[in-house]
Amino acid sequence: MDINYLYSIFLGSGLVSTDTRNLTPGSIFFALKGENFNGNRFAVEALEKGAVAAITDEDLPLRHPGLIRVENTLNTLQRLAEYHRLHARFTVLAITGSNGKTTTKELCKAILSEGYKVFATEGNLNNHIGVPLTLLAMDSTIDIGIVEMGANHPGEIAMLCNIAHPDYGLITNIGKAHLEGFGGIEGVARAKGELFSYLMKNRKVIFLNCGDPRVRKLVPESYANLVCYNGEGGPQALEVRSGPRLHVGIIYGQKTVSLDTNLIGSYNIENILAASGVGLHMGITPDSLAKAVQSYQPQNNRSQYIDTGRNSLYMDAYNANPSSMHLAIEEFLRFNGMNKLLILGEMRELGATARQEHEKLIATLKESNISHVICIGRSFETLAPAAGYLYFENVDLLNEYLRQNPVINHFILVKGSRSNRLENVLQVL
Repeated sequence: MDINYLYSIFLGSGLVSTDTRNLTPGSIFFALKGENFNGNRFAVEALEKGAVAAITDEDLPLRHPGLIRVENTLNTLQRLAEYHRLHARFTVLAITGSNGKTTTKELCKAILSEGYKVFATEGNLNNHIGVPLTLLAMDSTIDIGIVEMGANHPGEIAMLCNIAHPDYGLITNIGKAHLEGFGGIEGVARAKGELFSYLMKNRKVIFLNCGDPRVRKLVPESYANLVCYNGEGGPQALEVRSGPRLHVGIIYGQKTVSLDTNLIGSYNIENILAASGVGLHMGITPDSLAKAVQSYQPQNNRSQYIDTGRNSLYMDAYNANPSSMHLAIEEFLRFNGMNKLLILGEMRELGATARQEHEKLIATLKESNISHVICIGRSFETLAPAAGYLYFENVDLLNEYLRQNPVINHFILVKGSRSNRLENVLQVL
């Protein structure tokens, strides 16, 4: 496949689609395949709906000038995204890490938008398909593209770097996430470190969380293109209050700024510091930076404080792993004088450590002496009842229970892996 020819088509449309259900006329349709779908079956439909071309990797019985046969559709999508990245003029900031990627990305977007036109990864488009789609969504008017990179196996971050070719990068932290694919926390560190390896090899700028020993170990002190935050002359937190929204005082060089944020959870301080380090390095003033952070409204069930009129919710149910789960519970337990309830969904992708990590979680809860706990998911099936906690196999059964046993005037932490669909509990709280 001549990538120059395909790129000329792309420049004429500027649109890419992988789903005929929401295809915009003028798009290039890529017929991707997965375990439960085959986009080649919809290539003709895409053309009928106005696609200017349909990229397929299977022989189709119909002859059509818009059908373009390639060896591998996904590989072609990735090649086109890389080609666009190398020929466009925007700067790329890549963000990965075990926890806080999305919040840091959104804070960076808010801060950098004070001085630049910024495009950032939308939703969960942070994998081998999402990153190419993100890059292809950036046009010539974009100054800075912020690309979130997720991974659950070694080599994935390196592959994404070879598509996105970042100019800047940061790793939020190294924690217990996707242990099944990485084989332990050292494997997590090596995998996330692939971003820094790419940046060092190409002499690009690294934003370094100097307060995280595991992250610091990934970069030698001799590396020149290093911008520190959370210590050693970079943005640092001086004062923290959480009640429950996060208030933090931060020192930027010689200037101290007091921030009243809409975030909940002191673990978000590192995310604020990371975005602050990026913004200051790229010329955003401390005053503009502070305005952006204070205006930022968390969404998508991440670090949100929600008043339903019946209860107050600490909603952090987009995802969970052992590190983020323990941090959220620790933060929640700091709040005083409230009727507290924990609604916890099981943690996924932990492999052989799943039982052990859920046992540790239950032990932590028992040590805290908090009695009102509801657990969802089969990993808790025997552990929760043995500890005296309510257990439900899924959120639908929990909702049935809560409709019959309403909870009123409570402060509730809702935390669990995305597959638990815990956002659906909002309707009954």
